[in-house]
Amino acid sequence: MPDKSGPDDKKTEPRRFISEKIVKQPRTKREIMRRAIALLLTAALFGIVAAVTFVVSRPVAEKYLGKETTRETTPVTIPKDDPDTTAAEEPETTQATTKESEPIEDLLESAMKKYPFSIDDLNTLYGNLRAVSLKADKGIVTVHSVKTQTDWFNNPVENSGLYAGAVISSANEELLVLTPEGAVEAADSIRVAFSDGTEVQGTIRQTDKLSGMAIVSVPTAELGRALLEEVKAIELGNSYSVKQGDLVIAIGGPAGMVHSTGYGAVSYIAKNVQMTDGMTRIIYSDLKSNAGTGTFLMNTAGQIIGWVTDEYKSEGSEDMTVAMAISDYKSILEKMSNGNAFPYFGIKGQEVSAIMNESGMPLGVYVVDVNADSPAYNAGIQCGDIITVIGGESIVTMKDFQVKLEAATPGEVLPVTVLRSGRDEYKEIEYQITIGAR
Repeated sequence: MPDKSGPDDKKTEPRRFISEKIVKQPRTKREIMRRAIALLLTAALFGIVAAVTFVVSRPVAEKYLGKETTRETTPVTIPKDDPDTTAAEEPETTQATTKESEPIEDLLESAMKKYPFSIDDLNTLYGNLRAVSLKADKGIVTVHSVKTQTDWFNNPVENSGLYAGAVISSANEELLVLTPEGAVEAADSIRVAFSDGTEVQGTIRQTDKLSGMAIVSVPTAELGRALLEEVKAIELGNSYSVKQGDLVIAIGGPAGMVHSTGYGAVSYIAKNVQMTDGMTRIIYSDLKSNAGTGTFLMNTAGQIIGWVTDEYKSEGSEDMTVAMAISDYKSILEKMSNGNAFPYFGIKGQEVSAIMNESGMPLGVYVVDVNADSPAYNAGIQCGDIITVIGGESIVTMKDFQVKLEAATPGEVLPVTVLRSGRDEYKEIEYQITIGAR
């Protein structure tokens, strides 16, 4: 029988294809060395490009993103004045006489009567004072105290107060400005304006509510070179050398406007005035001033000898300018300039005099008054107590008390021994007082 099976019924064998695998020739030592050199050159090229990119882009990044510096800062130091060695005290001399035994005072009075004073002499006198005030005015700035509030329709409104500030230091790439504490109190931001119109952001370095002053820091990086050469820090003078009758200059805002000036004379100097945790001198003058805006008192050498306050005005001196003497606050200003709070005890006192001691009162610091809610008040110290020991050291004078307090740090606990008058004798009481901050 014929085979009827078709071609599809036959089993087909799988077709075989020729497969080839290309095998790379092994690299020679020369090729390996050539590739290694090319890799090193490429890495070096990328390193150079990265370094150049970093150097070029760093100033831009620092400008817009800010930078963290690790530079060391030099502490601000303010030399202290010794009240016992002032230049104000003139040596005592016996009354000199001429050959005819005529006193010098009479000769001077006679010469003054004969000298023909003119308006030019007066202009020369005030011209010299004006030159001193104009030079100092370059160190005067306007401190804007910006406070953001809302109106009746809940719209944000900025209120800006204008205060005078005096540049007292230029170091560590910043200017330190002494200004009234009211300029920074509850301020949302602080702007400092210079005489050429330049206005920059300021930061609070430290405040002292007891003296009513504050230190504001201004970075010099935001000021032009020409402005930095013009702005000069005003030197702090020795207020212990000020005498009654001295000519003084008011700078800052004596007229209620920043960059105003005034002239006058020292009418009276009150010494050994009790202030919180120390003693001070108060300068009274007949010139016009404004404590709220900020007024600084200068001597004719262009040095700040005090700042105006309303705290020590009393009956009969309402029309007088009252200034706190700068020398008694230099320790406080130094700590404030370095961003540190000054230690706070909270008493007004006086040292027991020899006469008081002879009457039976022990030597030490007699507590005249205790500030409410102060460390001394909260510990239990009372008016009439006599402080004899602080931190294991004997306290006899107010200077002893001030030196020991200045060496303390806020938050430190000091043992304080007081003598309290009893019915028959003084009783010794020891307190543990936590030093506060002004």
